[in-house]
Amino acid sequence: MNIKLENNVIGLCSDHAGYELKEIIKGYLESQGIAYKDFGTHSIESCDYPDYAHPCALAVENHDVCAAIGICGTGNGIAMTLNKHQGIRAGLCWEPELARLTRAHNNANVLVLPARFIAPELALQIVDVFFSTDFEGGRHQRRLDKMPVS
Repeated sequence: MNIKLENNVIGLCSDHAGYELKEIIKGYLESQGIAYKDFGTHSIESCDYPDYAHPCALAVENHDVCAAIGICGTGNGIAMTLNKHQGIRAGLCWEPELARLTRAHNNANVLVLPARFIAPELALQIVDVFFSTDFEGGRHQRRLDKMPVS
C-alpha cells in the first residue's frame, strides 16, 4: 500500500456490524507499518454508527488523520452520517474499481465499506486501491469546486 494523502494516520470507525472487518483492517494496517486511530466501536455489541462516525469525520476535517475508513453493515448509514460533515467526501465502495474512481474523480477522503456484503480479502484489496490512487484533478476539480465547504 502506498498512501499518498497528507499524513500517514488513518481514522477508523464502525458500528457493531463492521467491528470484525475493522479489526482485520487494523491488523493489515499494522502489518504495513501504517498508523491509525480507532474511533470505535470496540465490540460486536449493538451500537449506533453516528456515535463513531462523527468523531472520525471531525478528525479528518481537523487534519488529525489524513483520511478514514468507515464500516457498517451496508455502508449506507455510516456514509450518510460521515457525509453530513462539510469537509468529508465519503465514498461507499464494494469493488476495487469503485475505490479507484472515488479517489481519482471525487477526491474522496473517507472510504466506506459494506461489511455484510464483501469478504475480508476483497475489503483489503479495496483499501489498497483507495490509498494508492491519486486525485486526477482537471475537470473533476471543477465539479468539486461546486461542493462548497464551510
